Amino acid sequence: MAIPHRSPRRARPWLARYDANVPHEIEVPAGTLDRLARDAAARDPDGVALDFLGARTTFAELDDAVDRFARALEGMGLRPGGRVSLHLPTCPAFVVALLGTQRAGGIAVPMNPLYTQRELVELIDQTAPALSVALDLVHPRVAGARAEAGGEAAGAPVVCVGIHQMLPAPIRWLYPLKARREGRWKPVRDTPRTPALPALLARTAAGPVASAARAEDPAILQPTGGTTGQPKLATLTHRNLLANSAQIGAWLAVEPRPGDAMLCALPYFHIYGLTVAMSFSLMAGMTQLLLPRFEPEQVLRTAARRRPRFFPGAPIMYAAVADHPRAGRYDLTSIECCVSGSAPLSPDLQRRFEAATGARMVEGYGLSEAGPVTHCNPLDGERRTGSIGLPFPSTDARIVDLETRSREVEPGEPGELHVRGPQVMDGYWGRPDETAAVLRDGWLATGDVATVDEDGYFRIVDRLKDLIIVGGLNVAPREVEEVLTSHPAVAQAAVVAMPEERHGEVPRAVCVLRPGMTATPEELIAHCATNLARYKVPWRVELRDELPVSFIGKVLRREV
Repeated sequence: MAIPHRSPRRARPWLARYDANVPHEIEVPAGTLDRLARDAAARDPDGVALDFLGARTTFAELDDAVDRFARALEGMGLRPGGRVSLHLPTCPAFVVALLGTQRAGGIAVPMNPLYTQRELVELIDQTAPALSVALDLVHPRVAGARAEAGGEAAGAPVVCVGIHQMLPAPIRWLYPLKARREGRWKPVRDTPRTPALPALLARTAAGPVASAARAEDPAILQPTGGTTGQPKLATLTHRNLLANSAQIGAWLAVEPRPGDAMLCALPYFHIYGLTVAMSFSLMAGMTQLLLPRFEPEQVLRTAARRRPRFFPGAPIMYAAVADHPRAGRYDLTSIECCVSGSAPLSPDLQRRFEAATGARMVEGYGLSEAGPVTHCNPLDGERRTGSIGLPFPSTDARIVDLETRSREVEPGEPGELHVRGPQVMDGYWGRPDETAAVLRDGWLATGDVATVDEDGYFRIVDRLKDLIIVGGLNVAPREVEEVLTSHPAVAQAAVVAMPEERHGEVPRAVCVLRPGMTATPEELIAHCATNLARYKVPWRVELRDELPVSFIGKVLRREV
């Protein structure tokens, strides 16, 4: 696909640095994301599509489940364009629910299952999902948020599934005993308001369902943090997601082999995992080794037993695996390629992980608004320390000055990184003004300050956004500040990033108490923990007499 409007200076010098077998342009696959399951089933019906802790689903079984769920959704009244919120970890139910929603013509809205009820209400208000699919453990929060949102959301069905229902025998039978002992046994009865996903699929007729979606239709609404604290939702079309999956395949340029597997420890509710692990695996016909949460020893065991070829992740994950005290007992040599994203990759970690596995590890870059990957270091060619690498095939990138945000700067000069390509979103759901602020003439303004070398390697040097990135997850300081100031003793709060070795950075809060009021740092951290997902909770709270402010009274976070 040709990219329009290239100025004479935009000679795209990075193309000369591509690996020899990587094309300059890609052809965006036709159709919709759910078509990937149909095509994989046609090519290899008996091949293993999903392996969830030993419970295996073939491509034919996956496609059948997607058909059944799409038909069930239509029976529950979902119409093309209707939204379905997903509150699930990385598991077979997520894949079925996402693709089934899209096959029915709906729009999936993946949400972090750790979100609190307050956080869910904001997203449900924005997206008005016709129904939800949730893990049974989080059903109370999802149902509570829907009730609090009111309107049609309050009476909408919540399709529920338990982890035990997706496990292989005999673990499936033993799980309830362990869950009861640990206080985690919260099954939800199969009713019209809370249909159980396995039972719903079993009582729904089989048979192919023609996809009701089109390539240019929204496929997902991806929550992404904003500097205002209120989440925005990137509208990514089927074409966006298929394009980025094809770009990943072109960049890795590997010949598929029978039995190829992808170690899927990334959360699928995050766009990184959804595209780089789930969608790309389906497109390439690979087995997805699904892990519901990241646990280093579980990753080690899975890698040693199931011999994955690919392991996308974040530096915090690779460090936890490499530094695990029993890492040396496991054979990780099947891993050939690791694409690291969401945070800077240190040269030391790169060396240590490659020495332990023999894999080739490369750092990339992306953002939710671009589906997500736009840059990556070459797999075989030169990997430059501290660089996010080169723009993907069919992707253009430029650095513009920080004053006008329009004049292209010289190599080596810092400015805002802009990108464009077939993976760039349509815009923010229901936010035309914010869309216009970041999408200009086809260019996406990333909010990141970067430089580019003469030969096309890009480096991120700062952020215009105030976001704190905790292990790859975005935290908006203002959202945390609003929770802190909701405490009766807090008059002012400022939240800033604090460096942390494993997570890259974590939130740190500085608070000013109201006159005559008292509160301890531990009390304020506990207050945040009841109102925010765990990764947003400040690791440290300091109490001060005052905060640095501007002449209009705005807290100056950079001086905190």
